[in-house]
Order: sequence, then structure tokens, then C-alpha cells
Amino acid sequence: MRDNIKLIIARYQEDISWVDDLDYDYIVYDKGGKPVQNAVHLANIGREAHTYFTHIVREYDSLAPVNVFLQGDPFDHIGDQGKGDVKTLQNHIEDVADRGVPFKGFAWFKLKCDRLGRPHDLHKPENEGRWAGWGKDIPLAEIFEKLFDADFPRQLVARAPTGIFAVTGDRIRTRPKAFYEYALRLVEADPDDANNTGHAFERLWQHIFNGNVAWNRNDYEKL
Repeated sequence: MRDNIKLIIARYQEDISWVDDLDYDYIVYDKGGKPVQNAVHLANIGREAHTYFTHIVREYDSLAPVNVFLQGDPFDHIGDQGKGDVKTLQNHIEDVADRGVPFKGFAWFKLKCDRLGRPHDLHKPENEGRWAGWGKDIPLAEIFEKLFDADFPRQLVARAPTGIFAVTGDRIRTRPKAFYEYALRLVEADPDDANNTGHAFERLWQHIFNGNVAWNRNDYEKL
């Protein structure tokens, strides 16, 4: 079973020594100034969405049966009220693999969002300067309707709001490679996340991987 699992890690400068305790195949995409050994270096743009879409585009035809997408330090987003550890993460991964779950977010919480990604903390005074898009809303409906041949719902439930999740290769390929190439272009067009495009994708992962092929557009190559 372990041979069917691959971890895709979006690292900045985090200590990722924990990955060796899991004993799964993994790849590290590094955006920090001090890359780890054997990591793939990427420009520091587009948050983890840029990393994830880069991997999917590069590996589309040879994705692992189970792909686990992780940030460099995932533990404050998993477990009971964010008190997760390596064992918590391993339990999540093995549960998905054992039950054949096509997609699962690992965050301990979920979000209910409106068209502008509210509620969010991008207006809080104490967060000023932490993000280029501070003070702005999140273009959730805009990105949703660019990606899909569907109208944005009245309210969207984000079940993988922290960008930590597992998805099967087969489920990823329910959308064409051109879909992910287009999504990558959207992220690259907002490299500093000044418009909060990356924040929008944090709330869209379960919809990207929901397997609803009726949502696929037929013109991604032209966009």
C-alpha cells in the first residue's frame, strides 16, 4: 500500500525532517533561500497552489495512485484543534489509502464562504503586512466561475481550507491537463497574491477534485 502513496510538499523554510518518519515516497518543492537536498526549486510565487498545480501539470500522466499535498509545516492545521503530529498525519493518510477515498481534506475545521471568501482575516489590523492582499476580499466566485462551467453557489463549504489533503490520481484526471495548466496561469498572473488568487484556491480544492465532469469547460486551452 505504501508504494501507492506519494507526498507532495510545498516548502518555504520549514524544517521537514518529519517526512522521513512517514516512510512514504515524497517530493519537495522548495521556495526558500536555503533549499533542502534533492528538492525541486521553484520561484516563491502563488502560495501552495502554484506548487500543487506545477506538480500536477508535470506529472499528470504518471501521478501516484494516492497523492498527499502538504505544506512544509502541516501540523497546526490537523488533529484536535490543530494539535496534530506525525502520527496524526499518518493516520489520515492510511485511512484514505485503506478506504480508497478519492479526496479528503485533513484540516480539523471547515469554512463556509460567500462570494468574496468571507469570513476571512484579511482585514484584521494585526495582520496588516503579512500578505500582499491584506485589506482586500478573496475573489472566490470569480475564480470559481473562471474554472468551471457552473454558477457559484449561494454559499461554498471549504473542506480543505489549509491546502492539506489527499486525492487519487484518477480523481485528478477527471479534469483535463489543460484545466490545471489554466489554473496555473491564473496563479502566475497574481504572483505576489496581491489579488488573493492563492487564497481563493485554498477554499476550492474539494471542488477542483469533486469529480464532477459536467463542470469541465471545453476551452481551457484558449483561456
